[in-house]
Amino acid sequence: MARMSDRLQKAAFVLMILLLILAFAPSVYATGDVAAAIQGTWSAARTQIQSVVDNVVFPVLDMILAVLFFAKVGAAYFDYRKHGQFEFAAPAILFACLIFTLLAPQFIWTII
Repeated sequence: MARMSDRLQKAAFVLMILLLILAFAPSVYATGDVAAAIQGTWSAARTQIQSVVDNVVFPVLDMILAVLFFAKVGAAYFDYRKHGQFEFAAPAILFACLIFTLLAPQFIWTII
């Protein structure tokens, strides 16, 4: 008798979960021209997105990369004084990324 009630409880639990999934899962169907809706939204918000990216996102990235670059150059200098070998890879990569993010606002919008 105990086995039957365990099976019944498990079945009731699974049935309850399935009913909850069906009750709370909205039906999602794309009707109409989705591409036109996305293009219309982009056209409407393009100037706002450009100003936020140009005036907020890129300067924040530039500041973070500049701090990381100078910290890495300082650490590489101290490693050079300690071991006699200067490691160029990490500062060079950070410098290239910094130059890219400094110049990106001039050309990124023609790509997009």
